[in-house]
This record gives sequence, structure tokens and C-alpha cells, in this order.
Amino acid sequence: MMIKRSFSLIMSVSIGLGLYSCQKGGITSPETPLPLTAVRNGQSLLPPGQNKDHVPGQVLIKFKDGTPAKTKADILAKLKGKLRDKAEPKAIPGFEDEGTVELIEISSDVLTAINKVKNAPEIDFIEPNYIYHTAEVPNDPYFSVSQWNMQAGGYGCQASAAWTNHKTGSGNVYVGVIDQGYMYGHEDLKSNAGTNPGEIPGNGTDDDGNGYIDDIYGWNFYNNTAAVYGSNDFHGTHVAGIIGAKGGNGMGVAGVVWNVKLLGAKFIESGSGNAFAAARAIDYFIALKTKQRLNIVALCCSWEGSTGSKDLEAAIRRANKAGILIIAAAGNSAGNIDQAPVYPAGYKTANIITVTSIGPTGALSYFSNYGSKSVDIAAPGESIVSTYLNNTYAAMSGTSMAAPHVAGAAALYAAAHPGASMKEIRSAILSSAIPTASLKGKCATGGRLDISGF
Repeated sequence: MMIKRSFSLIMSVSIGLGLYSCQKGGITSPETPLPLTAVRNGQSLLPPGQNKDHVPGQVLIKFKDGTPAKTKADILAKLKGKLRDKAEPKAIPGFEDEGTVELIEISSDVLTAINKVKNAPEIDFIEPNYIYHTAEVPNDPYFSVSQWNMQAGGYGCQASAAWTNHKTGSGNVYVGVIDQGYMYGHEDLKSNAGTNPGEIPGNGTDDDGNGYIDDIYGWNFYNNTAAVYGSNDFHGTHVAGIIGAKGGNGMGVAGVVWNVKLLGAKFIESGSGNAFAAARAIDYFIALKTKQRLNIVALCCSWEGSTGSKDLEAAIRRANKAGILIIAAAGNSAGNIDQAPVYPAGYKTANIITVTSIGPTGALSYFSNYGSKSVDIAAPGESIVSTYLNNTYAAMSGTSMAAPHVAGAAALYAAAHPGASMKEIRSAILSSAIPTASLKGKCATGGRLDISGF
């Protein structure tokens, strides 16, 4: 189920990014927002007041290279706006031609303001700061010993077969969790909590020069601090445990990959986050890979939004160039996203794997989105037991829970095949899918995740 808030994750993020693809207790039908796209070359926009999927009073603008400062100032004057923040992907090695994206605060209606300047030839794109939400469904907030999702046989992801063959991962493979924060001190996660090797803890200095001070475990892009975990970050903690809860340690649960390094980028608070923050989070991981040489294989994005952002799409394309997979939840509206896209699942880039949910009987989950073109594969997403707040465990459901199974699979494959390219990892995951009757015509592979042969 998707939680209705600007965006949905497959929880929720406030910009326009939905973080949670999980559900709480049951499913609620989300509102169907009218389509609103970024303005390029004079595209039209919806009339004011017809779209609620963006942050009020905020626009994102990217000027074309070489635009004079006076021209920029004149356009900001027409918007009656002031600079609140900016992102500079051009600072990442290999992306020097990417330019700057500015977050502008305005006091008027967002769409009315955009219409005033949309035809300016100096503007590459201008768009609202779209919101995305999580898509989870926590349903049994207590510890359970049943992890059907990891079993060989049945409709689990066959992880236990891989473990039997001594395929349990590697400490030099990293996965980024772009979500809420995750409890990196959890008893079942702390041994797999990754850190930024370029940063010295607690010295108040940006040691690695990436613009973030003391970003040891990642960065909080929602509040712009190094505090990446808060007491309400259950969704991110649950997602992290599915990927990489420590296996074989005699406690709690086992993640898909027992040995891995998790890094957090929090951009969702109370179920929603925005596109500007999500794009910065992606760029953060790209920089860690290109500058710090961390072996970042995949970013888990268990959230969704109803509207595509040019800023977010550009960041995903940069991740593609950097060789990083984006594992996206399909969303929890029980709809065909070939016809009504959600994002980031709906972007057409070669690095995205979009994941739908199945239950323990092999049936497509009643809440799950699907699409023969837009969705790639299914993974377990019902009653998934994982790490939770305060060193506890809980069962949750949603495509938010399905996506991290695939992120873990990417890490497991990368560990077992050192040097494998992003394209090879993606191909291995999709080509090994087990054909499943309930998924025929519902996803491109027509099958569910199988990591037994990794």
C-alpha cells in the first residue's frame, strides 16, 4: 500500500519522493494525481491548485551553461524567489559538465510562478520540488522466527541455497540505503554498518572534501546533518535488515547477504521526502564510488512518487554512468504502471531494476503494482520479518520489502563474482528469474527472484 503523502515510499519522502513501498495494516487507495512534468522548451503546465504532489513554495531550476549572472537574477526576480540550496553534480569526477541545480523558495503558487519564466531560453529545466512516499505495510510488530522469504523451495528467494554453497557476501561490497535512516547500531546490523573511510569521526571537519562534515555512516539529506538515524526510522531499518542483517550470529534474522557494508542516505521523514534531496543522495553515493573508490554496487530505493522529476532522473543517469544499480519498488497501488507510471520505477534507464511483490503462495501481492514493460521481476514482499526499532524485529509487507531482496541479491552476486559489471549483475538477476504463473504478463521476466545459483 502506498501511504498518501506528497510522494510515497515504498514509504514517503517530502518533495515528491515516496519512500516507503510498504503498508501499515491494510491498503488505502492513493489519490490519482494529474500528471505534472518539468517544463522544457515551453511545455504547458496544469492550472494552479490541480496538483498536490510537490512541496509548496519550492521550485528546482537548472540554467544552461554560460547563462550570465544578471539573466539569472532577472529570472529569480520574476519568480520573486531566493536561493535556499543548490546541488553541484559537476563536482563529482567524471561529471564536470552536469551544471548546478538550484532550490528556490518562492512565496507565490508554484505553477503560476513557473509559467512566468518557462519560455526563457536560458533555462534547461524548471520544475516543482516533487514529493515521494514510502510504501510499506507493517503488520506484525513483534519478532517471528518465520522467514519464508529466504527459504529454498516454495516461493522465497532461495537465499538459503546460496548460503549452503558458502555464498554469503563480502565486506568490500557496499549497498546504499536511500530511505529513512537505518539503525546502524542495531544488534543485527552493526557488524555490517559501512563507514566513509575518508572521514575522521567527530572532529567537526570535512576530511574528504565532499561537502559533508562527519558523514561517517552516511548523510541526512532531509535535515542536512550527519545524524542519519532517528527514533522513528523503522522503514529504513527494516529495509536494511532485509538486505544485510548479519547471518549466522545466533540472533534475530538473516539478511539476503550476510556480509556486506550498508551506508545510509536519509531523505524521508514521516513517510515522505522530496526530489531535490533524493537526487543529492544519489550523487553522494556516486561521489563515494568515484572519489573514495568504494565498491558501491546498488542503491535501494523503496519509495515512489506519482510525478517524474528531471533533477532526479539526471541523478539516476549519472548513477548509470558510474555503474551503480538502482533497485526501485514498483509501488503499492495495485495498478498497472505501464499505464500510470510511478517514479523512480518509471524512468527508462539501463541501471534500474523495478521490483513487484509476491506472497508465500506465489501469488502477486494484492497491493502490488505491476507492468509487463515497467516492472522487471518479483521478490517476496508479504509478512517479511526484519530488523526494527530499538533492537527489535517486526513483520512488514509492501513492495518496499520486495526491493531490498533484489538489492541484497546484487551484493551477493558482486561478492561471488569480483569485477562483475553493473550490466552483468543486472543480467544475472533477471536471467535467473523463476517463471511463475501469477506473474505472466505482470512483469518483463514473468518470474521471481532466485539467487540459489549465485
